[in-house]
Amino acid sequence: MSFERSLLDNGIEILTECMSNVRSIALGFWVKTGSRNESQSMNGMSHFLEHLLFKGTETRSAKQISETFDGLGAELNAFTGKEYTCYYTRILDENLEVAVENLSDMISNPAFKEDDIKSEKEVVLEEISLHEDSPDEQVHDLFAETLWKKHPLGESILGHLDIVKKFEREDVIGYFKKQYTSKNIIVVGAGHLEHEELLKLAQVYLGDIDGDASVKDKIDAKVKPCVKILGKKTEQAHICYGFEGLSAGHKDRFSLSILDSILGGGMSSRLFQEIREKRGLAYSVFSYHSFYRDTGSFVAYAGTRPSNAELVIELIKKEIKDIAEKGIKESELNRVKGQIKGQLVLSLENTGNRMMRLGKSEITHGEILSLTELIERVNEVTLEDVQRVAQNIFLPEKAVLTVIGPFNEEELKI
Repeated sequence: MSFERSLLDNGIEILTECMSNVRSIALGFWVKTGSRNESQSMNGMSHFLEHLLFKGTETRSAKQISETFDGLGAELNAFTGKEYTCYYTRILDENLEVAVENLSDMISNPAFKEDDIKSEKEVVLEEISLHEDSPDEQVHDLFAETLWKKHPLGESILGHLDIVKKFEREDVIGYFKKQYTSKNIIVVGAGHLEHEELLKLAQVYLGDIDGDASVKDKIDAKVKPCVKILGKKTEQAHICYGFEGLSAGHKDRFSLSILDSILGGGMSSRLFQEIREKRGLAYSVFSYHSFYRDTGSFVAYAGTRPSNAELVIELIKKEIKDIAEKGIKESELNRVKGQIKGQLVLSLENTGNRMMRLGKSEITHGEILSLTELIERVNEVTLEDVQRVAQNIFLPEKAVLTVIGPFNEEELKI
């Protein structure tokens, strides 16, 4: 497994990984912009733009774009994160030029018609409303907002109803011109393709884009302990308990991934076994970590009946404290190493996953490791590494707790 990298004269980066034993290609156009690049008044604009770029270009209608990819039997979709936006497709190898031409047109020549902006705004407002009606999803936004107060990383990727309602065409165009520049774009292909072929196509269809990379803000890493309770009439209490984590390029990120898997990464994890299997207190309980350019987060989540919320919070705290103070067992370390390596190998049998790995690695980590290098990094992690990372991150004086449920702070004794 190897990849090739080139730069067009205008600064657009081309990344490819050839897989000669398949007939498909996963193609992604990555833009280095997400919700952390937005001002307060523009919160949600990256996601809104993602929607609008499917509404048509100067030469193609939304219907024509859809019919083109449907006619190829291809997948076409997009997603927005905190630090990037990605437009992607999976196609037969013989349709590479058609895909490059259409995606290039979408991200370089959007029409931004007034009627389209108006109608798609309603779609996004419905999406936000749906999200806010889903407390098991909303609680994670509440956690980020509480962890990173008054910083774009703490804001919702979808945006807020009152802000998105105010978006005007000039706001859309201004943000697009600032962020969708040549030095903010990476074209990634994985599958049955040649690097030089994608490079030539990108030069033809993207060579006229220009512009500098957008300025990236720095985050204030001073996180203070905080409890945030959002009272809501729900059948369950939704709990997030966590800490600031590590940045994407941190040397301990593999140790953190192992720590995450041991605590709440599967059915054999400590949280799952203690809270669900042993006590039957939750259907959904897990932990996860997020890596960003200069910081990160580590979160344990559980959904439980309101009457069990206090006990579940205490059990989460107990498991976290136990790992920090006593470390982990060698059997746990070996099991999770096998789990992570197995997941890595299996995931890379798919062209879409390989394309996603290349794009995310280039934007967030700043390096792309081979499968052999990834496995070596995992194998190098020791018992002492995992406990050291736990002790550095799991600091009670920096813990953040957010809960959504049918009570207020006085009713919930924590």
